[in-house]
Amino acid sequence: MEQSSQIRKTAYNTPFILQRADPYVYRHTDGTYYFTASVPAYDRIILRCAGSIQDLQGAKERTVWTKHESGPQSKHIWAPEIHCLGGKWYIYYAAGEVEDVWKIRPYVLECQGPDPMEDDWIELGMMQAADDDEFSFQDFSLDATVFEHEGKYYYVWAEKVSVGRKISNLYIAEMERPWKLKTAQVLLTTPDYEWERHGFWVNEGPAILKHGDYIFLTYSASDTGAHYCMGMMWVHKDAEILDPRAWKKSRWPVVRTDEEKGIYGPGHNSFVKAEDGETDLCVYHARQYAEITGDPLYDPNRHAMLMKVEWKEDGMPKFDFQKQRS
Repeated sequence: MEQSSQIRKTAYNTPFILQRADPYVYRHTDGTYYFTASVPAYDRIILRCAGSIQDLQGAKERTVWTKHESGPQSKHIWAPEIHCLGGKWYIYYAAGEVEDVWKIRPYVLECQGPDPMEDDWIELGMMQAADDDEFSFQDFSLDATVFEHEGKYYYVWAEKVSVGRKISNLYIAEMERPWKLKTAQVLLTTPDYEWERHGFWVNEGPAILKHGDYIFLTYSASDTGAHYCMGMMWVHKDAEILDPRAWKKSRWPVVRTDEEKGIYGPGHNSFVKAEDGETDLCVYHARQYAEITGDPLYDPNRHAMLMKVEWKEDGMPKFDFQKQRS
């Protein structure tokens, strides 16, 4: 559904990769970049790789996994992320089922060899909660990301509360193994502010960025139309990561729609280092128009885009849409 008549092309809103929402880029230790994202049909997991960020645009895309015909993992295959943990490759993603399309839960794939583009991937099933955690993954759960800090791995995800109004919060827990949590969930953030409550009360799409003495976590808020935007939290690297009181939260979104630049509903980003190993890049999705026919979730034109992260003197990140190279 191309809405070209609505698109006002500017120097800022040229897509990086077309029709790839929830983009995730991972840079491996050998310098190879891997890209995955949600596809418009929400029916499979794709992967591409290249030696540079820009070469991901034209890289051949491999389908590493396809949805089931029925039952769990048969509908709404969303927001995959690829990670290498302990020398093995894993993909974290969310999926629903044809019989209950909003029964979204988090799942894990494991690669059976050293080459994620060539070797087979197998299902490890649904992400497992800690043995003493009776709450995690009991309701709509998605958008998991993984990060390492001081030798420990942490899992951050969005989940709707299972009682009362379905509000999407962000939770964090330490991991025991790539497919199981070690600790019970800790609530990081709930939609506190008006800009997190347009259409739905939503905090989702967490992404981790480390710089200096701080660990930053961006997340997305509100429904998936033009109100979609990015908030931010941060914690000192020496603080207790699982102590929610150690985290601070921005009062206002750090990235939001910019009509002048023709960027609408920016969000669900990831961070990756550029080829120089120093420059931080933000890979996010956005549309080039605001007016959408029907449910924004099923409009295919959320494109992956790139933004360079600048740094302020106080150590905080600065997010500005930048002109694309011609």
